[in-house]
Amino acid sequence: MVPSSFCIFSTLVVLLLSSSVTVSLPIKDDFVQCFLQNSEISVPTSSFYTPDNSSSFSAVLQSTAQNLRYLLPSVPKPVFIFTPLYEAHVQASVICCRQLGLHLRVRSGGHDYEGLSYASEIESPFIVVDLAKLRAIQVNIEDNSAWVQAGATIGELYYRIAEKSKTHGFPAGLCSSLGIGGHITGGAYGSMMRKYGLGADNVIDARVIDASGRVLERQSMGEDFFWAIRGGGGASFGIITAWKVKLVPVPSTVTVFTVTKTLEQGGTKLLYRWQQVADKLDEDLFIRVIIQTANGAKKGQRTVTTSYNALFLGDASRLLNVMKTGFPELGLTRKDCVETTWLKSVLYIAGYPANTPPEVLLQGKSTFKNYFKAKSDFVQHPIPEAALEGIWKRYFQEVTPFMIWNPYGGMMSKISESSIPFPHRKGVLFKIQYLTSWQTPAEDASKHINWIRKLYKYMAPYVSMFPRQAYVNYRDLDLGMNKKRNTSFKEASVWGTKYFKNNFNRLVQVKTTVDPDNFFRHEQSIPPLPLSSRKGKGKGHHGIH
Repeated sequence: MVPSSFCIFSTLVVLLLSSSVTVSLPIKDDFVQCFLQNSEISVPTSSFYTPDNSSSFSAVLQSTAQNLRYLLPSVPKPVFIFTPLYEAHVQASVICCRQLGLHLRVRSGGHDYEGLSYASEIESPFIVVDLAKLRAIQVNIEDNSAWVQAGATIGELYYRIAEKSKTHGFPAGLCSSLGIGGHITGGAYGSMMRKYGLGADNVIDARVIDASGRVLERQSMGEDFFWAIRGGGGASFGIITAWKVKLVPVPSTVTVFTVTKTLEQGGTKLLYRWQQVADKLDEDLFIRVIIQTANGAKKGQRTVTTSYNALFLGDASRLLNVMKTGFPELGLTRKDCVETTWLKSVLYIAGYPANTPPEVLLQGKSTFKNYFKAKSDFVQHPIPEAALEGIWKRYFQEVTPFMIWNPYGGMMSKISESSIPFPHRKGVLFKIQYLTSWQTPAEDASKHINWIRKLYKYMAPYVSMFPRQAYVNYRDLDLGMNKKRNTSFKEASVWGTKYFKNNFNRLVQVKTTVDPDNFFRHEQSIPPLPLSSRKGKGKGHHGIH
């Protein structure tokens, strides 16, 4: 079975983390004193982790961090980590950070590719508010909805839904340890996206703490604020403490399969054909392609494997009919097909071994960690076979090259580009995720990062242009970054239009209204307009109409 995204990597490296104890303690003391004055609910001292207790601090910092590059000793660390137990604690955190002029980073899952929720290249000192203990889930089958707190993982949500119903699901991520708070802020795609769209397309309501420390729901925040948080990227507008999501129907029996073809088995021609049909197949069918290297048939030879990893919302017999007419070239047979429940299909797609009990989804933390660099692209025309051959040449130059091609079409092409900030809709055939990883901090990271940058440059003629689009949940600081608090609109639009296309302008307007002082900021946060350009906006009022 082929695992999902960088979830294939399972090396856990324990690192020694360094930080200045002398700096952290006075800041923490001031914060706690302020906190006691602004929170009606007391907080235990065990909710604060400082570098002076290095083992517990390191354990919490590492707990959900996926990219070990951002745990290296050379990367600046927070002066302390706070793990709130209640929403009111998050409120007080915002109020006190504002009063003390302290920069705040928020983490709900830690999967962010550039470590923006637990590291900072531009702010010092800073703290991390880790929402991992806010993970309550309330499923209401009668009205097809669920409230889920930001620190819960999507695996936990899937499990709790299936606990109540075998015919309900939610269309979100493939990697089950994703923290749902940040996941949905970027869009949240998964194996049911062609049927139901993104997780962010299926959000009904939310609870957000704004820059003033107020708790807002959809009605009180206004539709523009609500629009911005569903796909506009995390940590620019406020802190999501909970989402209310719409559940979708799933069959009691679904079918999964993985069929792998090497280059020697006609892998290049088959991949070219997949590009022509993947977005046009029955919207109940999601076939992604996972592309890696492997040992070839001859000793010392390497080859490229293309693994067609799929979920079909129906039984095997109907799937075979769909494949016979839509993609017969794959040669799918009944023995390739595994009929299962929707919940067990989640485990399959996430790469868990067969017969893994679904309770693994409740563990809440991923053991898949590594040093990695990732990039993304969106493709609007099939990549020619000759260009695919060029990819393979570059693949053989890297140790662990990795790509996932995710099909679009179906519901994804029916939803307007401006419905939510996520703009990659009609006309997109598929999305590419590029990834390279390495095993130890001693390895030459620059060698691997240079390789993926060269591959990305090679791909430029074959992917979307003007702008060359990127997926905001695969943060990529190569695209540009805010290097100071008041980054200009022009500077930010370089990466902003890649992630959001024309929606970037509206996101800036929302930011200017809900967070004019740019309290919520990071290396690629949405900037507010400068004072000279505001025309009366930026008063902190919600709901631009």
